[in-house]
Amino acid sequence: MKKTIVLFCLLLPFLAQAAALILFAENSQAVPQDTIAVNDILKTIEARWNVQEIPAAQGSPMPDFAVLDKDGQLLWKTADFVSESIHAAIQHRDTILDICPNGETAGKLIVYNTAEEIFSSQKQTAVCIFILSLLFQALVLAVFIFYFERTFIRPFQKLEDFAQRVAGGCLDIPLAMDRKNIFGAFTESFDLMRTELKKAKSAEARASEEKKELVAKLSHDIRTPAASIKAASELGLALSETERMKDNYTQIIRKADQINTLITDLFTATLKELQQLPVEPCEIESSILATLLENADYLHHAVIPDIPECLLYADKLRLQQVIDNIFANSYKYADTDITIRVCQRKGCFILEIEDFGGGVPPEELAVMKHKFQRGSNAKDAQGAGLGLYISDYFMKEMGGELIVKNGENGLNVKVVIMLAGRAA
Repeated sequence: MKKTIVLFCLLLPFLAQAAALILFAENSQAVPQDTIAVNDILKTIEARWNVQEIPAAQGSPMPDFAVLDKDGQLLWKTADFVSESIHAAIQHRDTILDICPNGETAGKLIVYNTAEEIFSSQKQTAVCIFILSLLFQALVLAVFIFYFERTFIRPFQKLEDFAQRVAGGCLDIPLAMDRKNIFGAFTESFDLMRTELKKAKSAEARASEEKKELVAKLSHDIRTPAASIKAASELGLALSETERMKDNYTQIIRKADQINTLITDLFTATLKELQQLPVEPCEIESSILATLLENADYLHHAVIPDIPECLLYADKLRLQQVIDNIFANSYKYADTDITIRVCQRKGCFILEIEDFGGGVPPEELAVMKHKFQRGSNAKDAQGAGLGLYISDYFMKEMGGELIVKNGENGLNVKVVIMLAGRAA
């Protein structure tokens, strides 16, 4: 019922305007002169032409007229507003007739055309109807806007504010349900969503705590075999007789120490909580890069170049992880010789590492440093797609940069390290 009333109120002004247009169109046609009255005036004037007096109105009201002689001079007229010349009569669309009392034209009869006054009156009526209909339309529109704002806009604003609170993590404030508006069911559904999100968030928090406890437990369990490996390697190093054997045992000991350090990190962070891993850059000598490269290249695929002497601004442990990740990727996906180049440029020390594996498709370069992204050449090789992502994070935290591109022979990775004193 309410919808019918609203629809009728919206259509009523348009119906009034349409009716006014139809009425104006029908009545705006040229109003024909009373032919009988005009003929009576003409006959009367011809009969009294020699008398030259204005004939009196007989019967029904007669139209106003003027009489001109054959030279166009005004002889008499019934009203001041009647045209006094042929030219004025033509412009006013008056009726012009020849006066022939003796069969010859003796003058002209101009019968005043009242169509213009009728048209003006009809025009004023139509304009009044239009103005009234527009005022009524404005009133109806104002009422409709008020109704629309109260029924639609306000509920939507409440839903928008509620969505912003939920997006901000505020899940404790319920959304009041208003059964009077058409969004009552929606508000109830949104509040149910809030309740379920709150439950899910609580469950996620519990799962996160359980995960951290599991990581801590596994880290503790891994310490024992790692310590055993280190102890056995130290014993093997002590009993080794050749330099080759001593070098191998030394590499095992270094890796065991590195594993032990990484396990310590797992107590406070997981792979998905990478930002919690501490990065503490400081001034270190560039000569230490030779040791870091030797530790990473345990398969001896590269020739380590001479390292220019300078002071670097970096975290030794994290820089070792970056280099390890680059070499591990090369071993895993290319398994070729590795070229290492170093240089200084604009306050930076650049360590460039390139293999001979042909690189990756150009469209994959943009996502190589994204979390959990692996190249199409990964195939069945084990990995989580986190190596370059972690390395990129570490380098940014040290004020440097990790640049991955295709070189002349294979994948080219540039480790840009800030020089001490130039770090931001």
